[in-house]
Amino acid sequence: MSEEAGAGNFASLKPRRSLRFFDLLLYGLILIQPTAPMPVFGVLYEQAHGHVTTAILLALVAMLLTAVSYGRMARVYPAGGSAFLYVGKELHPALGYLCGWCLTLDYVLNPLICTIWSSRAAEAFLPAIPYAAWVVFFAALFTLLNLAGVETSARINALLAAVLVLVVAVFIATAVRWTLHGHPVHGGEWLLPLFDRRTFNARAVLHGTSIAVLTYIGFDGISTLADEAREPRRDIPRAIVMACLVAGVLAAVEVCAAQLVVPRGTVFARVETGYSEVGRLIGGWALFSIVNGALLLATMGSGMASQMGAARLLYAMGRDGAIPGRFFGALAPKRLIPQNNVLLIGAVCVAGGFLMSYELGAELLNYGALVAFMMVNIAAARRVWLESCGAGAVGLLASVLGCAVCALLWGNLSRIALEVGTVWAILGILLGWVSWRRVRLDRGIGA
Repeated sequence: MSEEAGAGNFASLKPRRSLRFFDLLLYGLILIQPTAPMPVFGVLYEQAHGHVTTAILLALVAMLLTAVSYGRMARVYPAGGSAFLYVGKELHPALGYLCGWCLTLDYVLNPLICTIWSSRAAEAFLPAIPYAAWVVFFAALFTLLNLAGVETSARINALLAAVLVLVVAVFIATAVRWTLHGHPVHGGEWLLPLFDRRTFNARAVLHGTSIAVLTYIGFDGISTLADEAREPRRDIPRAIVMACLVAGVLAAVEVCAAQLVVPRGTVFARVETGYSEVGRLIGGWALFSIVNGALLLATMGSGMASQMGAARLLYAMGRDGAIPGRFFGALAPKRLIPQNNVLLIGAVCVAGGFLMSYELGAELLNYGALVAFMMVNIAAARRVWLESCGAGAVGLLASVLGCAVCALLWGNLSRIALEVGTVWAILGILLGWVSWRRVRLDRGIGA
């Protein structure tokens, strides 16, 4: 083969720019999942004093403002971006590192809360088997599948998303039938999912909203497809905002339908499976099984994928020297899998499943996400200011408001979530400082 031909074949390995706007939007919706508010419904119902729909819509405002900022940064850095890249390039590499470190908390906790939720859902099917046994089972299942190199394909993920959309449609249709035949909703009762003066508490609603952010996690993943989009500067920003909006409207419809049929003051036996319990109320064991089973299947897939994603992120950090490379930067010789990291996260899932609630895990995950969202909004505000010299008032206001709303939600996380998350951030700062010192000493720059 000639050198020219070889060079031509090598060049052909570059990513194909084949993704249109609709492809990007569909990818974002698959990442978020059509049933995203269902697993957290019971927690939100309890913490927001029944104002789940209000919490979902308030979180949508924060996420839309942040999505605009993500879109703006994607235009500036269209070559496959993420929060730590945007913050590192626009503000400072150290802040980019801190942003990435806080997002690492999301990666590590995602398989943990999937383990907890899957265990509760399975326990609802087979209550004779104790919760602790389910925790060990699911943590071991995710770990063994990842060690074996099993991965779900994009086609399977798309098929699962279609099944989940069907489950949403069945639930909403059943809820409508419930309200029209024998359980009508009268007058002002239609507004109770948004405001019930007997239970409304602003602090509780804001706390619930800080948890409801979990519903939208994943919309920013669209920015990583910039290298494969046909028109990245145009379509990536539009797809990010639209995915967030569509997911928010769908989530509001789902939880509103549930709130209209569940009796006020309901206390769920297991808050993790609250939505499934509503399904049992209006559709009996059949609908309970459909909802709980579909969510269990989706959560299992998410748990397995997120465990490997976390393991690969830790591997990248270990390889780059941000954390001890001998352990975190090692690969299994045959399958080239970061085996140490997979086993470590599996152990974290077991320990966390025994020691942590689903609610606390969700709040800690949102701690990292909200810190990253605040930083992206600040970076976008700086970019608008530099490009317009202060003239882009609307764009600047959107980014500033996005940062302010995310900060408000971050401040309304539970005290323990703020304390644990801050300890994690401090640990990251210390590790980064040690790594920086080691690099300076290796280069002979000074003590």
